[in-house]
Amino acid sequence: MGYRKGKSMKEVRKQKVLREWEKKKMSAIKEEISKDLDVNIMLVNKILGGKEKSGDLIIRHFNIGANSEFKTAIVYMDGLVDNATIDNFILKTQMIETRGIDPERPITKDNLSEIIKRYSLTINEIAEIDNMQKVISAILYGDTVLFIDGSEKAFDLNTKGWEHRPVGEPHTENVIRGPKEAFTETLRVNTALMRIRLKDPDLRVKQLTVGERTNTYVALVYIEGVADQTLLEQVERRIKKIEIDGVLESGYIEQMIEDSHWSPFPTLQYTERTDKAVANVLEGKIVVIVDGTPFVLIAPSIFTQFYQSPEDYYERFWIGTFIRFIRLISLFIALFAPSLYIALSSFHPEMIPSELEITMAAGRSTVPFPAIVEAMLMEISIEILREAGVRLPGVIGPTIGIVGALVIGQAAVQAGLVSPIMVIIVALTTIGSFACPSYNASIAIRLLRFPMMISAALFGLYGMMLFTLLIILHLCSLKSFGVPYIAPISPSHLGDLKDILFRAPLQWMNRRPVTMKPEDDTREETRGGGNDG
Repeated sequence: MGYRKGKSMKEVRKQKVLREWEKKKMSAIKEEISKDLDVNIMLVNKILGGKEKSGDLIIRHFNIGANSEFKTAIVYMDGLVDNATIDNFILKTQMIETRGIDPERPITKDNLSEIIKRYSLTINEIAEIDNMQKVISAILYGDTVLFIDGSEKAFDLNTKGWEHRPVGEPHTENVIRGPKEAFTETLRVNTALMRIRLKDPDLRVKQLTVGERTNTYVALVYIEGVADQTLLEQVERRIKKIEIDGVLESGYIEQMIEDSHWSPFPTLQYTERTDKAVANVLEGKIVVIVDGTPFVLIAPSIFTQFYQSPEDYYERFWIGTFIRFIRLISLFIALFAPSLYIALSSFHPEMIPSELEITMAAGRSTVPFPAIVEAMLMEISIEILREAGVRLPGVIGPTIGIVGALVIGQAAVQAGLVSPIMVIIVALTTIGSFACPSYNASIAIRLLRFPMMISAALFGLYGMMLFTLLIILHLCSLKSFGVPYIAPISPSHLGDLKDILFRAPLQWMNRRPVTMKPEDDTREETRGGGNDG
């Protein structure tokens, strides 16, 4: 047979037609700009589908010059441009102001492009382009392309003006003290927010394009002379290797460039806070901004930074250290509390104080299930309530989460399906998982909680210890762009330990983390002003 097994002839013909269409389309895109204006417009219509298939495609023909003898046309996508800019600074200046004849500088066919570029276009950003691929890219990103009859080059005019969400407060990383601005879905707004906070001439914004069809702009933000060039090259190389039709969110990039695809632990951190992104850039890291999402990526990332918050540095070091210890305790509660209950009640009741053991036995007297089934039922119910609360409208979601948990918990206890102490443990576990500042790190702990419970049900405390050792070994094996995931604990860097569990005074942190291999590891010396005498 002339086609592969498992595919019908109809599918083969369809794929053949699609391939031929792609070849014709690509041949049109690769063509250079013609001197004939009508040929250029025809190619644009062929690639973008024309007015019949693309109702938002606008092509405006007009004449310019002293006697309106030169034919020109502009092409843009309605809704992506600022119409006032096109009316006042392109059409008006070209159609009216080029009619004035300067005897010392007459407009001719030879100097028309130069005069338009230097004297009559009052647009802040102009670029000459010479092929159709650049023309289509400019049109689809909100620019206006000006064609001139008789010229082999066109002008890419910056007229971007689509509607976008204004800068607002972060929704997923709330703090009590600190800036209240967050990134938006627009790339240029996000890079501007970083430059506003980091007025360093060495700040670099390197732009890439990812996605065969979406052509999504991706920006690498770093400080030249601070960020490790090897790290920068590695991040850039991984992004350039991505082969995908479309990139709709930074999560696509994260999954494509992370070191370990099978690990539940995230090896890249994302944030919507501008101050957090700037702080990481100052440490020598790379921030990856993706157009179309308010969440930027931070590379590399280590385990401990997922339990740190910008607020730790805005309060005095004693407060910051105390809050970090609270988060660490919450981590252990979220991971071990249900498993510890299962192990002690099923295998090691002798380790429980007598009074507490009597209370637990009285609470479990009507429960028909073993401890593992009881814990699984409650944990899965809480996860369902949590997911339902997220998906429901903002006003209803929190109410359903709180009321649902109270009603279901109380009803389950009265029905004898679960014991009262199990409800308390699940509530503490849920609250502990919420204490983590990073959502993706919290998800990892929530996932690992279930196999930890199964290990406790099978082997008691020994099973818990074995599974904990497996987690530690797995963490030791992870890397993020060559940086050990649990650094600076292993391998140990004593200088970096002052910002892990214990948050040292800012006066002591005058060096950047050695773990990130910065080219310049010395921060500006910090001097306190409290002892001036």
